[in-house]
Amino acid sequence: MIVLGTEEIRDAVRRALDEDVGSGDATTLATVPETATARAQMVAREFMVVCGLAFAEVAFRELSTELEVQWMARDGDRLSQGGQLLSVTGSARAILTAERVALNFVQRLSGIATLTAQFAEAIKGTSASILDTRKTTPGWRRFEKYAVAAGGGQNHREGLFDMVLIKDNHLAALQEAKPNPVMAAVRRARERYPALEVEVEADNLDQVGQALEAGADIVLLDNMSLEQLRAAVSLNRGRCKLEASGGVNLSTVRAIAETGVDFISIGALTHSARAMDIALDFDTSLIS
Repeated sequence: MIVLGTEEIRDAVRRALDEDVGSGDATTLATVPETATARAQMVAREFMVVCGLAFAEVAFRELSTELEVQWMARDGDRLSQGGQLLSVTGSARAILTAERVALNFVQRLSGIATLTAQFAEAIKGTSASILDTRKTTPGWRRFEKYAVAAGGGQNHREGLFDMVLIKDNHLAALQEAKPNPVMAAVRRARERYPALEVEVEADNLDQVGQALEAGADIVLLDNMSLEQLRAAVSLNRGRCKLEASGGVNLSTVRAIAETGVDFISIGALTHSARAMDIALDFDTSLIS
């Protein structure tokens, strides 16, 4: 599971604030007195799995270290419509200027966590787990993978450096290798990176057999039918882990999990999750 450090959160928030605030929040500076204080609550407008509150807190505190921020939930919590995520009290200017950046982080990351939770719930009771992919927003990969874990999924490789994943294009470059491209690729991977897990993408059952013979740790069953997935599980006989991928959605994921595969990887968790509807509501009775 991804563990986010304080500095990487702060760096991301500072970049976002620089982008948004620029030379100054013209509207707030022009209309809100410097001495004005307020209290606001971050509120869920729909059911969601919460994620990203640390980013919101940092956003508010970057505008004023004197703001009082209170978490009403934790990352991974399920909230119903109307549930409170956090409250912030202090300088009205600081709250207003940080508002959009704070919401952007929490809405986006909560959206990923919520979608992941829906997939995890759909396969509940099977032996399969939900995996993320590298189809992430550039610069946000660790944050988005953190959100997947908050929603009950598991993280696949973080990048190209921490696992060997031999895909179809790698095999195409080895089409003349003996005894076959899969065996050659796995052997080369073991020689160069003996400490890393080796996964092989298989487009058909023949490649599954070659990957098993080569001793792959994981075989990625790419865009296979349910019949092919069941056949791959039977062929495998528990020798390695099997990952199903390609065209997975909430209406198909249960049937895929019931074939007996170990993992189901879903790019949509990070590339297609919608932002959750979250508001920052000011308590007008406490504005002064």
